[in-house]
Amino acid sequence: MASSSIIVIGASAGGVGALRFLAAALPDTFPAPVLVVLHIGAHRSELPKLLNAAGPLLANHTEDGETIHPGRIYVAPPDRHMIVADGRLRLLRGPKENCARPAIDPLFRSVAEHYGADAVGVILTGNLNDGTLGLLEIKRRGGIAIAQAPDDAAYPDMPKSAAAHVALDYCPPLAEMPKLLIELVNGKDGKDRAMPISSFQPASGQSPELTEARTFARPLTVTCPECGGALKKFEVGSIIKFGCHIGHSYTAEVMAGAQFEEMEKVMRAAVRFLNERAEFCLQMADHTQLAEHAPSADWLAASRQALDRAYKLRDLVEQDWLTPESIGRVASASNGSAPLAE
Repeated sequence: MASSSIIVIGASAGGVGALRFLAAALPDTFPAPVLVVLHIGAHRSELPKLLNAAGPLLANHTEDGETIHPGRIYVAPPDRHMIVADGRLRLLRGPKENCARPAIDPLFRSVAEHYGADAVGVILTGNLNDGTLGLLEIKRRGGIAIAQAPDDAAYPDMPKSAAAHVALDYCPPLAEMPKLLIELVNGKDGKDRAMPISSFQPASGQSPELTEARTFARPLTVTCPECGGALKKFEVGSIIKFGCHIGHSYTAEVMAGAQFEEMEKVMRAAVRFLNERAEFCLQMADHTQLAEHAPSADWLAASRQALDRAYKLRDLVEQDWLTPESIGRVASASNGSAPLAE
């Protein structure tokens, strides 16, 4: 690596402590810029202040159009994707990726495109798998792919996903990462790097059981949980990705979780509507009874029917549901790993 190197770091749950550790351990002579994305959504962030207090490198929330300088830490601000374009940092309020804005993948992709072999991508602690596709792109273009050792991470999902789908150059514990980054940007690591990319062959799934011979036709497509647009499936290396024409994108695991959350929200809304219908019909029954109108019994029957179906639907919503995206975590826990806390 040369002095024109750039370091990009992605983190989520548990990331504040990990980033503070890195900031404290990097010297004030560090010869490369460091670009950081932490999943903070639209919430206020004090991360630059924390990093400034931890170490000698100046950290700040990126401003749109800012020039990139070595020896600085640039942090994606709340609710904005940070990318590199034409040698500058740009902030975009584009569609969320993997349910996050800022997201890690957009930054990593842009750095891979503009820096190629001079890019160093680092995935730290976090849930799910944002950053894996971006790290794969850095690797494809000759850059260096690093992930924190999963058993060293407070939340191992993100580094574990990176290790499963990207041919990592390094997978060290956090304590060894500052020394590694210093060696890399100074060109002293001396390691030969290969770039194998594994292939993915989806397993054939079984069709769901048919109930009482009443079947639904298969949908023409799966829709986006965020906007309802049609989703297209892509295979990038060993990662399955879904994207809509608006620009929302999801890895399969994130898509499964977002789809389930939207489904539960819709079903609970239906419970609310049924309960409100029951109340409306009861009020109309009271009114017609006072006015000595004949339909009073019909209103009461409609109220009881709506309330009965509200209870049934509520019971259905509150049953245990299979969530394949979490099965890997359960399997890991049964093999001796601790289950993850969301």
